[in-house]
Amino acid sequence: MATIKKFEDIGAWKKARVLANRIYDASDEGRFSRDFALRDQMRRAAISVLSNIAEGFERGGDKEFLQFLALAKGSVGELRSQLYLASDRKYITATQFKQLIADATEISRMLAGLMDYLGKSSLRGSKYRHEGERD
Repeated sequence: MATIKKFEDIGAWKKARVLANRIYDASDEGRFSRDFALRDQMRRAAISVLSNIAEGFERGGDKEFLQFLALAKGSVGELRSQLYLASDRKYITATQFKQLIADATEISRMLAGLMDYLGKSSLRGSKYRHEGERD
């Protein structure tokens, strides 16, 4: 794994950013845009994913980063659950649902992989480099 120098380098963060924008786009449509509770909760969950990845990284400690990645993963699960309700309510099409669920599932897998990697690696500190590695 290459050295992560900024949270914007993290693949899961990049995909979470795309997903959050897709959630905003989908929830701007028709009846979905007027279901303020579900719309706003889904937006908050989507925002939480990329925000927790960024916040955890910026805190600088490997244990804190893992904790924030776990929070991000939980928010992805929350969002997936809410996507089912949005689909049930016919707020999104079957095609939208399939794409959004696939995106969320991929992010969840990426986060799990990153958490596993960080938990087993010798990476430490704010830039997650191997002990003794220098820029």
